[in-house]
Amino acid sequence: MPDGSPSQTDLKYLQQAVDISRRALEDGGNTPFGALVVINGAVVGEGTSSVVRLSDPTAHAEVMALRASGQALGRHLFEDGVMYASSEPCPMCLVACYWARIPRLVFGASSRDVATYGFEDLQLYRELTLPSDHRSLQEEGAGGAVKADAISVLKAWADGLPGPVVPKL
Repeated sequence: MPDGSPSQTDLKYLQQAVDISRRALEDGGNTPFGALVVINGAVVGEGTSSVVRLSDPTAHAEVMALRASGQALGRHLFEDGVMYASSEPCPMCLVACYWARIPRLVFGASSRDVATYGFEDLQLYRELTLPSDHRSLQEEGAGGAVKADAISVLKAWADGLPGPVVPKL
């Protein structure tokens, strides 16, 4: 994809993601999103938005595709994968791709397209650019003994690693 345009192979997998989104719509009770993870030319996981069916606000298509990939491969990092999504991922799904170390994402409809049909992705992207004290979600960090205890758990985890931790500040 040197010129920024999806290849014919990309378009084939992207069409599969769109087909998954269409099936989700036809199944009823699901929102119309589909995603799949491809590694070395093979689909290793696919997902559809299952938020309503599972009563799980995190069960978005991309997250479900990552979960299926992890189950299939027995690992949680996919540095060798490509995520194909019927629509541009919401902030949560985009960050899930980062957590999974997906190096490439190809999508169909944009966040603006999704917003046109009532989904909040674009609003959430905007909200995350605001300082935390201006967001609609009130965030409160603890101090004192509880904070120190929480930090001690993180330190214990890091101390158990085979090598030194590199701070990501």
